[in-house]
Amino acid sequence: MKNFALLLLLSLLVFFLTNLSFAQDNPCVQCHIEKNIGKTAIQEWKQSKHFDNGVECLDCHAAESTDKDAWQHEGETIAVIVTPKDCANCHETEWKQFDKSHHSRAGEILGSLDNVLGEVIEGVPAAVLGCKQCHGGQVKLLADNRPDPTTWPNTGIGRLNVDGSKGSCSACHSRHYFSVKVARNPENCGKCHLGPDHPQAEIYAESKHGIAFRANIARMALYEDTWVLGVDYSAAPTCATCHMSATTDMAITHDPGERISWTLRPAISKKQENWEAKRTAMQNVCHNCHSKTYVDYFYQQYDNAVDLFNNKFAEPADQIMKKLAAAKLTNSTPFDEKIEWTFYYLWHHEGRRARMGASMMGPDYVQWHGFFEVAERFYIEFIPEAQELAHKNKEITAFIEEILNRPEHSWLKGMSPEMRENIKKFYEDRYKLKY
Repeated sequence: MKNFALLLLLSLLVFFLTNLSFAQDNPCVQCHIEKNIGKTAIQEWKQSKHFDNGVECLDCHAAESTDKDAWQHEGETIAVIVTPKDCANCHETEWKQFDKSHHSRAGEILGSLDNVLGEVIEGVPAAVLGCKQCHGGQVKLLADNRPDPTTWPNTGIGRLNVDGSKGSCSACHSRHYFSVKVARNPENCGKCHLGPDHPQAEIYAESKHGIAFRANIARMALYEDTWVLGVDYSAAPTCATCHMSATTDMAITHDPGERISWTLRPAISKKQENWEAKRTAMQNVCHNCHSKTYVDYFYQQYDNAVDLFNNKFAEPADQIMKKLAAAKLTNSTPFDEKIEWTFYYLWHHEGRRARMGASMMGPDYVQWHGFFEVAERFYIEFIPEAQELAHKNKEITAFIEEILNRPEHSWLKGMSPEMRENIKKFYEDRYKLKY
C-alpha cells in the first residue's frame, strides 16, 4: 500500500513538472504573459484537457502560408480564427456531425427576412452585434490577412469562415478551457436560445426539468469525462441531455437536429424529413425517466398544440396575406405596412412561443406568452387589418368571412346565456364579488 502511494505521488510529480516545463517552454505563453495580453486565456488553457494532452497554441493557431487568413507573427505563420476545419484535425467525428447540422447553417440568416430587419430596417451595427453573434456572419479579411473588425470578433454557431468551413466550435465550447461543463450547462444554449421569438432558455427554466436541474445541480456530474444519462447522472436533463448527449442506447451527437421531429421556426410548422426516426431517438432519451405511456401521451398533446396553431391561426393568416399580395393590396417591400408587422408577430413571436412552450413543457409559454397572445393578435389586430385592406375586394372579404364561420372561430358569434352565467357565478363564488 505504501509503495502504491509513493508511486502515485511520484507520477503526479512527474506529470506536474512535465506540464510546467511544457508551459514555460512555450514562446507564445511567455510573450503573452510578459505583455499582459490574454493572460486569463493562458490560465484557462493550463486547466484544460488540451493542456493535459500536450496541445499547445500553434497546434490550433498555426497556418500554412497559402491559407487565406495566414499572417506572420513573431516568426510564426498563424491564423487568429480557429475554425471547425482546424478542430477536425483531432475531432473529425464531431466536425462531421456538426457540419451536417442545422446549427452549421445558421449563417444562412444572411438571406432571410430576419436579416432585412437587422441590416436594413434597424442598421448594420445592430446586426453585427446582434443577429450575427448567434447565427454567425461572413468573416472578411483586411489587406494584411487579419480579420476585418466589421466581421470579427464573431463566434456565431453558423459563422462563414474564410477556409470555407461553417461554424464556430467555441460558440458552445468556450475557449480556452473548452470545458464540457460549459457545453452541458443550459445557460450555454441560452446565449442564443432566449428572447421573444425563441425563448427556450426561459421555457426550460420554468419547466419541471429546469427546476430539477437547479435543485440538483451538485448531482449532475457536469465535470465528468463520461456523461451518460442513467449511468453518470439521473437528477434532471439539460438541453444537451435531450438533444445531443449519450444514453445507454445512443452515442453523443453534435447534430442536435437528429432528435427533433417538428420544425417550429417557420410560420407554419412542418414535420422534419425522416421525422419518425428522429422522434424515436428523442423518445429514447425520455424513456430513461418516463414510462412509454407518459411519453406517448405527451407527444399527442404536443402534436395537438402544433396542429391547433397551424390550422386555426397560421394557415388562415398565411392564406389571407397571400391573397392580399396577389390582389396588390400589399406591396412587395417587407415591413412597410402594418399588417406585415402584425403577421410577423403572430407567427415569429407569439406563435413560436406557443409551439416551443408545448415542445418543452413550459405551460406559461404555451398559454399567456403563447396562445393567449396569438389569439389576441389574430382576432383583435390581424383580422380587422385584413378586412380594412380588403373592404372593396369581394373575393377576399368572402374568404375572411368563410374562415371566421368555421367551428373553431364560432365563439365570435357570442356565448350562450348558460356559459355567460357559469362564468359570472365562478367569479362570484371564487372572489366573493357581485358582477
